[in-house]
Amino acid sequence: MGTVGNPMIAMAPGQKTGELGVAVTTLEEALEWVAAWGRTRAMWPLLFGLACCAIEMMATQASHYDLSRFGMEIMRASPRQADLMIVAGRVSRKMAPVVRRLYDQMTEPKWVIAMGDCASTGGVFNNYAIVQGVDEIIPVDVYVSGCPPRPEGLIEGILLLHEKIRKGTRSGSSR
Repeated sequence: MGTVGNPMIAMAPGQKTGELGVAVTTLEEALEWVAAWGRTRAMWPLLFGLACCAIEMMATQASHYDLSRFGMEIMRASPRQADLMIVAGRVSRKMAPVVRRLYDQMTEPKWVIAMGDCASTGGVFNNYAIVQGVDEIIPVDVYVSGCPPRPEGLIEGILLLHEKIRKGTRSGSSR
């Protein structure tokens, strides 16, 4: 047993050698990993519901689905305290400048989830008064489909966003 670090040691199943592995990385990679870990565990969403999808967003925050598991204790009412905007519902042309202003006031880094068919594509409202997708106004990171999407769909979108943050990929052209 004097061969420390030798991977060719024959062991019985379930037997532990007690040897510790060594992880080799750069300081920059380690800091990026820690920053991504912190960002995914402490996202603060902006309370911004525009239509029926907002009811499903509120249900996701309630005790049955509990977004607190993902570090989203409360929805923030101020864009300066939020780093995630969940656009839940249809966006009218009259509301579009307000959405853009709220997005611009959010702190960096910031992310956007388009929740529902109306926020993603305009939904069934194919007319002059409704924006045909919030991505005409602000860059969107994750699209959650459904009319309205179930809370499980929003949670899946949040987990997909967490994965994008861990990988370091960003969406949108105006970042």
